Amino acid sequence: MKKIAILGPIPRDTIITHKQETIQKYGCATHPAIALAKLMKDSGEVIIISHVHKKDHEAIAELFSAYDNVNLDGLDSSNDRGTVIELRFLDQNNRLEKQTAFMNPILPRDVEPYIDADAFVFVPITDFEISLSTLKYLKSNSQGLVIFDAHGQTTAMNINGSRERKFWIDRDEWLPFIDVLKMNLEESMCCWFKNEYQIDEMGHYDEENTEHLDDFASYVLRKGVKVLYVTLDSRGCVAYTMKNGEIQKDFIPSVPVDEVIDTTGCGDSFAGGLAYGFTYHNDHIIAAQYANTLGALRTQGKTYEVFKDLKKTEKIIQENYS
Repeated sequence: MKKIAILGPIPRDTIITHKQETIQKYGCATHPAIALAKLMKDSGEVIIISHVHKKDHEAIAELFSAYDNVNLDGLDSSNDRGTVIELRFLDQNNRLEKQTAFMNPILPRDVEPYIDADAFVFVPITDFEISLSTLKYLKSNSQGLVIFDAHGQTTAMNINGSRERKFWIDRDEWLPFIDVLKMNLEESMCCWFKNEYQIDEMGHYDEENTEHLDDFASYVLRKGVKVLYVTLDSRGCVAYTMKNGEIQKDFIPSVPVDEVIDTTGCGDSFAGGLAYGFTYHNDHIIAAQYANTLGALRTQGKTYEVFKDLKKTEKIIQENYS
């Protein structure tokens, strides 16, 4: 029986889409957790590790009640500290974010009961939600693969609740404890401290500029990361690995969709797909195919019904990657 742990906030989200539709739901960790629960229905357990408000605990538990293979023992509301977010999309990919409440960080004691998991998927959305001590603890005490989304470490919250991009200044302290690092192109620019790749004061960046990625990937992999994935929006993703001291680069095209309805949670879903691919296939290309597929499915509606069971998901993969 395989076990995959999802670690991160479960925010109470209010989302105003680029079509001016309002969606209210619990987000972030729920996306990969439900996607994986469907894929692993007959073969594994999904473990949720998160801190939430007491008033949200019952509703979140109810949300997962339809999935027999989701373990909620790591869902903690004892400190009554959870996350509340408002997302206002300016277009399909760009949004303004406001955070009005924040959870306690996930610490070693939170993961201690689950160190036998095959993979740990960290999906922080703000830089204080995961303690570095937690990754160090897992490195010393678990054989599980650590998959880490850089979104949290490249996002800060100011005193007014506005969420803003930031450089991941202490990046090198984290890299030795991460097996699989995942980020989007914008976040990669916040991890590679070169002036020519900085994002301007309006948050704009050149979506076609990927010149820094090869050098950045080489640096990251030599610091201990086994695989680096950078998502390129609708184009797909690029995966970097190292073999015999040489950097290997693979482009995995996206799964095309006719219409994008809601992109919230696409990155989180992508991370969940990576976890499935590595846990069940131990292959970084297959992992990217599952990741791209879950990310594409996430765009197709406002509810978690967008995610499919293993048979239907594998059919999509075969149609697009055979």
